[in-house]
Amino acid sequence: MQTTHVPLDAAAPGSQAQQTPYLWAITLVAAMGGLLFGYDWVVIGGARQFYEAYFQLTSEQLVGWANSSALVGCFLGSLAAGYLGDRFGRRRLLLVSGILFSISSGLTGWASSFSMFILWRIVGGTAIGLSSNISPLYIAEISPASVRGRLVSLNQFAIVVGILLAQIANWQIARPIPEHITRIDFLQTWNVQYGWRWMFCAVVVPAVVFTVMSLFIPESPRWLLTKSRDDEAYKVLKRVGGLPYALSELPAIKKNLQLETGIQTSWKELCVAGMRRVVFIGAALAVLQQWTGINILFNYAAEVYRSAGYGDNDILLNIVITGAINLVFTVLAMLIVDRVGRRPMMLFGCIGIGLSHLLSAMAYHARWHSGAILVLTLSAIACYALTLAPVTWVLISEIFPNRIRSQAVSFAVCALWIASFALTYTFPLINRKLGSSGTFLGYGGICMLGAIFVLTFVPETKGRTLEEIEASVLSSKQ
Repeated sequence: MQTTHVPLDAAAPGSQAQQTPYLWAITLVAAMGGLLFGYDWVVIGGARQFYEAYFQLTSEQLVGWANSSALVGCFLGSLAAGYLGDRFGRRRLLLVSGILFSISSGLTGWASSFSMFILWRIVGGTAIGLSSNISPLYIAEISPASVRGRLVSLNQFAIVVGILLAQIANWQIARPIPEHITRIDFLQTWNVQYGWRWMFCAVVVPAVVFTVMSLFIPESPRWLLTKSRDDEAYKVLKRVGGLPYALSELPAIKKNLQLETGIQTSWKELCVAGMRRVVFIGAALAVLQQWTGINILFNYAAEVYRSAGYGDNDILLNIVITGAINLVFTVLAMLIVDRVGRRPMMLFGCIGIGLSHLLSAMAYHARWHSGAILVLTLSAIACYALTLAPVTWVLISEIFPNRIRSQAVSFAVCALWIASFALTYTFPLINRKLGSSGTFLGYGGICMLGAIFVLTFVPETKGRTLEEIEASVLSSKQ
């Protein structure tokens, strides 16, 4: 057992951390997991019309399975991330996710059969499941309270950059398609034979870069302290926030861990009195983020815009516009999340997305001009990028007590991927039965119910240390 050789009482509790270049550098590396997540998650939206033609997918079930199969891997990766993150550390799992991204992207692109395509999409989904758990968790555990919201939001910013890169890559790789092309001629186009393959393979290079850079970042100081590696944790805290911060933060974390000595962390711990409520809140937030229906605008963008009257070439450009809006409002979210607070942003997001969806339902029903559909979908994406997209990840990384944080984050993200699978798989079936108007009406109603949930259950965590949040959560009514 290592013991620290620094005077732990040398600094007053709550000493202000310096925003060191080292802190930003390791945060950017961890956030690359989010970039790969975003690319791998959304690239399918632009590639689907081409690989569906290549593999001759005709039924809604096969289309839904092709688009949602990666979510099986996301669930498996999320399920394993809690245990593996506690046993082997956060840094090693980031490394493993990078390796899986590198392998799966190339082999998905050059899959020789539909079954192999599905297999490698599931492997890529496993990488997403790991990174979606570990990247925000790692960033939260290395970040000082004063900038934690901004830094965890950097992971969402990276996801959005990955989304935009995928959309731009799809747009640039795809070659123009002649209007009124026959089905037989379409099957022989470069896009169907090769273009969709390069769309998936384009992310291999950044995946390899992320894998290599993961070798050079430190382990989470909180994880190190759970393993009694005090000297290493002190060095990380010092490099992250400076000497006064390290002298203040180390004893605070150790005190919190000492209160948990002898408590065995397991999945059962999530169900005990005092934990159930916060676990429910985290899982419900994850489900709400997905059931707002925004990911339909990414994964089924071609179908949404085609039903509004756009042609194939315009659809790819519209998809890039949605990615640009997504990026702009994510940057704005990073600037205000530590000023405005989590609850107000979540409330605004639920109401803004809900109204956009309800108006979209009206637009489809009344057959408004196709430009109105584009504006309303962009409005929904802007509200989502500003609020639920980053703030949900911030809250999930903050609200759980230290002794269950890895397991609870894993549980919440598992719930997220189950909800996402249900959303993605069922959209073709629901859209066929209810039409675009009925589908968006349903998503809008869910958003309004979400606003009531946030107002009733979600705590404010702005500007508080993880230990302060834990004390507040455990002292609240269970």
